[in-house]
Amino acid sequence: MPDHPSQETRGYLKTLSEQLNWCPEGNFSLKMVVFVVVELVLVPLAMCKLPLFKCPIRDPLPILHKYYKSGDLLIAGMMSQIYMAINPITFEKPPSEELFDDLFYFDPSRTYLASMKLLSTQGKLVPNYRSGTQNHPVAVFIGPNWHVCLYAAAILYVFKIPQISYGSAPNRDSKAQSVFFHHTFPNQAHQTMGILRMLLYFRWTWIGVISLSDETGESFLKDIVPLLSQNGICFDFIAMMPAISFSSELFQGITAGVETYKVIMGSTAKVLVLNGEIETMIVLRCFLRLPEVEDIAIKATGKIWIMTAQMDFTSLPFQRDWDISFIHGSISFASHSMELSGFRKFLQEKSLHSEKEDGFIRDFWQQAFLCSLFDSTVEEKDGEICTGEEKLEALPGSVFETTTTANSYSIYNGVYAVVHALQALQSSRLKSTASGHGGRWNHPDQEWWQLHHFLRSVSFNNSAGESISFDQNGEIVTEFDIINWVTFTNQSFLRVKVGKIDSKDPPDKMITIHDNTIVWPTMFNQVQPFSVCNEKCPAGYSKRKKEGKPFCCYDCLACPPGKISNEKDMNECSQCPEGQYPNKDQTLCLPKDISFLSYGEPLGISLATVALSFSFITALVLGIFIKHRDTPIVKANNRDLTYTLLISLLLSFLGALLFIGQPEKWTCLLRQTAFGIIFSVAVSCVLAKTLIVVLAFIATKPGSRIRRWVGKKMSSSIVLSCSFLQATICIVWLVTSPPFPALDMNSMADKILIECNEGSVTMFYCVLSVLGFLATICFTVAFFARKLPDSFNEAKFITFSMLVFCSVWVSFVPTYLSTKGKSMVAVEIFSILASSAGLLGCIFSPKCYIILLRPELNRRGHLIKTKN
Repeated sequence: MPDHPSQETRGYLKTLSEQLNWCPEGNFSLKMVVFVVVELVLVPLAMCKLPLFKCPIRDPLPILHKYYKSGDLLIAGMMSQIYMAINPITFEKPPSEELFDDLFYFDPSRTYLASMKLLSTQGKLVPNYRSGTQNHPVAVFIGPNWHVCLYAAAILYVFKIPQISYGSAPNRDSKAQSVFFHHTFPNQAHQTMGILRMLLYFRWTWIGVISLSDETGESFLKDIVPLLSQNGICFDFIAMMPAISFSSELFQGITAGVETYKVIMGSTAKVLVLNGEIETMIVLRCFLRLPEVEDIAIKATGKIWIMTAQMDFTSLPFQRDWDISFIHGSISFASHSMELSGFRKFLQEKSLHSEKEDGFIRDFWQQAFLCSLFDSTVEEKDGEICTGEEKLEALPGSVFETTTTANSYSIYNGVYAVVHALQALQSSRLKSTASGHGGRWNHPDQEWWQLHHFLRSVSFNNSAGESISFDQNGEIVTEFDIINWVTFTNQSFLRVKVGKIDSKDPPDKMITIHDNTIVWPTMFNQVQPFSVCNEKCPAGYSKRKKEGKPFCCYDCLACPPGKISNEKDMNECSQCPEGQYPNKDQTLCLPKDISFLSYGEPLGISLATVALSFSFITALVLGIFIKHRDTPIVKANNRDLTYTLLISLLLSFLGALLFIGQPEKWTCLLRQTAFGIIFSVAVSCVLAKTLIVVLAFIATKPGSRIRRWVGKKMSSSIVLSCSFLQATICIVWLVTSPPFPALDMNSMADKILIECNEGSVTMFYCVLSVLGFLATICFTVAFFARKLPDSFNEAKFITFSMLVFCSVWVSFVPTYLSTKGKSMVAVEIFSILASSAGLLGCIFSPKCYIILLRPELNRRGHLIKTKN
């Protein structure tokens, strides 16, 4: 044997030392070694290095409450009923009955002693010894605490006795133990999934979790934390309730508990998931009574407690009058139960004298009815004397519930499952080994371990009409009820069923909740509370994670331009489909309006009116010049150039109309090319007129050879060459990359622009460059010739006209590039009209004035001026 046992063995040693009356001297009986599982006895012997057969077993500490009733077959039960405060075992002296003087904390390790006594004879600790007066139990009910299940199984499975747990059960690594273990408590994995579905149903994404600091608590957190996180639920905190095993740990446990409680009550989470055991409610209520937490205890009423089914409302006698309002509106899970026929009547008929041998009922009676039992051998105690005729139904619910609770229903179903399994076992062995003796079963050699096989396959309907059966894992096939706790001022309460969890349904449909029947904590004014880290981001916003915070905590950012979010709490804003744009709030996409400069809108009408008006004026001027074609002022400076200039101006005004209306293929082809060629003709005509003025004055000088260049040939060649250059560029443009109608989806957020795509932007600016070059030369020549002395000199008027022309088109380029859609088209139309009007007004208005209003000046004598 090893000199230094493992940590697990040390735990067994501590547990056994509490159950057995350990003495450092004397002899042990060999029967103890033989019949008790080896690791529980041999290893402690090795540790203390005592020779075998030296320490005799003394009577162990008594089990305070036990009840036995004989029968053909025995079904036993071990249940947690005792709470005690004990000091750590030091092995310096035998355990004493003084341990029972101060009952407070539950000590489940005494289950070992109860298990061994259950297998002994006549209350003596002689395991596996059978007498003719007492049979071993065919099955044992254990619970509701998981420690009871764990410790009892360590003993009972050695004897292959079927165990039925009606409470929470620990995870088992040993398959051998699992074979003999059955649960009337539903699978806890279904409860974990039910918690998830409940949180999602109520949209509670910001919670706190409190669990016990033990094996079941760690297992619970291991299962639920990743499950909830994967489904979008965050934890403000995860707290562990301190474990207190000995009374010496009480102060440290309370201190740690107070700090934990302050964290819990200071949390912004409205929903708290509490995983505990049968005694957790006792501990929780004690914390609420501590002076350190009285100032924050009221906050407990502003929390929604979600309690697991392992918990229940338990109370120590001195807690009877303590406030329970903090659980008002709480929601808990519970093993499914139904009201059993005759159960309430059974309780109503129960009296103190009905079970005189039942030690449980005597203590319960005194504590429940606040009375004492009269004993002639003992001095009369203070207070009322129990008559034995008190009625259980008169007790408030916080003391005793007369309805069928979940634990009662589980035990009921378990007992009948054992009965049906026994019947099946008896039937299977009737022909071979069974024999009847006066209506009693007497099978001392019966192999009761075979019963577990029949338990796994049992199926029956109970008195409530429900089908009861176990699955292949020995777990009862049942549901979880969802319970809403409603408390009253007299410290009583009701458990109201408001839903259920059915594991047979798909995960997304396994939970049913009647939320209209739920009573919420008073602080919420009967309005379903919300528990979120922050309010949901409204539509039109997206979430942005807060650094250092869980993913449920985030900031809300407005969607960027062009994007929307049409639901709350969107992770990202989405782009509107092509042809749509976000509304003002960026919550939905709207169809974009088709936009182009039309004749039906004010801007289009205005520009068309101006263009037609100037076209009419130009035609009128042309008519005047044709009518007075033989007058000196018309004949001056080449009459043909004048006609050509007026016709090009007329066409430029009319050409502006090509830019108004929905762009078509033919209008896109003509717009810029017609504009370029017509304006090239107009500007080249002005240039030719300017050069003729200059050359005419030079030619008047004696001996000048320039005279032969002054004439129609020169003017025609200037106009034709300049126009041909521009026409060539336009032809190349149309052949290589012609303009075409296009839809611009992106330039304007709320409109689809129908426009003429220029095809080649380079060619467009080449056209403008030619016009700019011709205008610059024309302006320069006219500027220097503006002071030539002759009434026939048009240079001064041409200078003003080209100044207007150049100013318009210089400002056109940046304005054109900075606008979009119809505004861009309007800018070009305005530039065409303004520059054309400048040429028309500056050059021809003085001449029309003379022709129409001062005809006396329209004579050769008045027009010719000579130098003095």
